[in-house]
Amino acid sequence: MSNVKKRLFKEKVAKVCMQLAGITITGSLFFIVGTILYKGAPYLTWEMISETPKGGFYIGKDGGILNAILGSLYLATVSTALATAIGVPISIYLNVYVKAGSFLERFSKLLFDVLFGIPSIVYGAIAFSLMVWMGIRASLLGGIITITLLTIPIVVRTIDELLKTVPVDLKNITFSLGATQWETAKMFLRYIKPGIFTAILLAFGRAIGDVAGVLLTTGFSDNLPKYIDEPSATLPLAIFFQLSSPIPEVQGRAYASALILTFIILIIVICTHLLASRQQKHKI
Repeated sequence: MSNVKKRLFKEKVAKVCMQLAGITITGSLFFIVGTILYKGAPYLTWEMISETPKGGFYIGKDGGILNAILGSLYLATVSTALATAIGVPISIYLNVYVKAGSFLERFSKLLFDVLFGIPSIVYGAIAFSLMVWMGIRASLLGGIITITLLTIPIVVRTIDELLKTVPVDLKNITFSLGATQWETAKMFLRYIKPGIFTAILLAFGRAIGDVAGVLLTTGFSDNLPKYIDEPSATLPLAIFFQLSSPIPEVQGRAYASALILTFIILIIVICTHLLASRQQKHKI
């Protein structure tokens, strides 16, 4: 077999593998969403969305999961905002102010790679230790601390990858024109602005869907979250507790809760893509 035929054969094999991977991933997505719709849609009612749990909700009686919906939104929104406010400056510092290829840059990025892969339950244990040391009980504040720590590496590594797409010549030109490092950083932010929304989406999706981290730190309550130092329900925990029930109706409500969570993330995805598309038109 000639070299040309070998290359063509390898290309066909690679193409088939990519097609199979795409079909598998797409099929898995449709299977998951279809299962949630099939099992959860019959139990999805306005009462479930607009009311808090009544007595005996988790054994099949009346009530809803409004407390968990609001708790998840509060937790994910504040945590994502804090992670973005902390993570973006870190990425800018490592890519603009720190010398490229230096030990500090390589060590910092390796550290965030490791932090990115640590399971959320470890973050929950660390945050729980911090809470005990600071005298903070299981509450919405504890969950915010945990999820912020969890999502900072996501934001940092995503922004870092985006900054790699900035042409090197663009950075050299700005410095040659006498721009300061801060002015260069602002130019970089303008260049990657559409991608920042993607980083925020990834952080928000991880924040609102995490269960292991908040299990130790957020607690659970059937009441609406009013104060940051009170326990708060979250949708993942509500799903977990309902799926643990042997009652079929309660298990159906768990799938309905998962459907609500999926719908919230879908809205965030659509809004993020709209914002990113709008910003792309003004990209320099």
